[in-house]
Amino acid sequence: MAIPERFTAFRIHQDEQGHHSGLEPIGLAQLNPGEVVVRAEWSSVNYKDALAGTGKGRILRRFPLVGGIDVAGTVVASADPAWREGDAVLATGCGLSETRDGGYSQYVRLASSAVIARPAGLGAREAMVIGTAGFTAALALLRMLDNRLTPAHGPLAVTGATGGVGSLAVDIFSRAGFEVHAISGKADQADYLRGLGAREVLPRDSLATDKPMASARFGGGLDNAGGPMLAGLLAQTVPYGSVVSAGLAASPVLDMTVMPFIIRGVSLLGVSSSSAPRALREQVWERLGGDWKPRHLDAICTGEIALEALPAAFERMLAGGALGRTVVRID
Repeated sequence: MAIPERFTAFRIHQDEQGHHSGLEPIGLAQLNPGEVVVRAEWSSVNYKDALAGTGKGRILRRFPLVGGIDVAGTVVASADPAWREGDAVLATGCGLSETRDGGYSQYVRLASSAVIARPAGLGAREAMVIGTAGFTAALALLRMLDNRLTPAHGPLAVTGATGGVGSLAVDIFSRAGFEVHAISGKADQADYLRGLGAREVLPRDSLATDKPMASARFGGGLDNAGGPMLAGLLAQTVPYGSVVSAGLAASPVLDMTVMPFIIRGVSLLGVSSSSAPRALREQVWERLGGDWKPRHLDAICTGEIALEALPAAFERMLAGGALGRTVVRID
């Protein structure tokens, strides 16, 4: 397939004019070097994308860069024999929209090490409804299972449950056989969360405690908030339960004692979706295209936009108005 001399990309600048971003025509030579060129079909909107695109977070380490930490599409050229023209692929993280040009472009040039074969069980659009958010949720589940967590430990709490990571975690954890309790400040979205598989929907203050250890009621869970909510979840986790920290929407500070760790044997686990080793990324995506494929992707995908609608989507997300996932159609 011939690659056009010019194509459209959402590019982010920081120069004498300050921070600015938007659609512009670029050529392949303006993209980072890489072994694989992909005709992008779909991307998605993540909180990190919103921070990068608006300049409200220090995400990009060099300028200018094409935004978008996720992309799914089809290989159109490859210098690596592992990839051939026509291969269905995806990429998440791996420095996209941080140190490398990302997925908000009609054509994307990727390092071969970042390219993952799209599982046969996922269409390109489905893969981007999942994207980094679902990859993070599935990686969290894998970490807990590797730490010997089972449904017998008790329900898993998911904080920030109406967001992208939270919504997909509710779906994936429940499909994997766990009882899920969704923690959210959006009481009007209780039916949405139950529809994804949550057994109970609890308000944010349900985790509040001033005790180093409170009554143990959760097998563990996934925290997207940090700060007091993470401390409260750890204080209410059963012996040898596991909690994964995946976000800091409330605070990066964790103020608590070590008592849950040394008295109950609770584990606090971390995940880094952007820098996960390739073998681990392949394992997680295989599960996401198979037995962990979310059952409610249509409900979780609450928005579909074109590239030109990205700025409005960023502002909406940063204002707290996002629900579920928004995918980006790359025409």
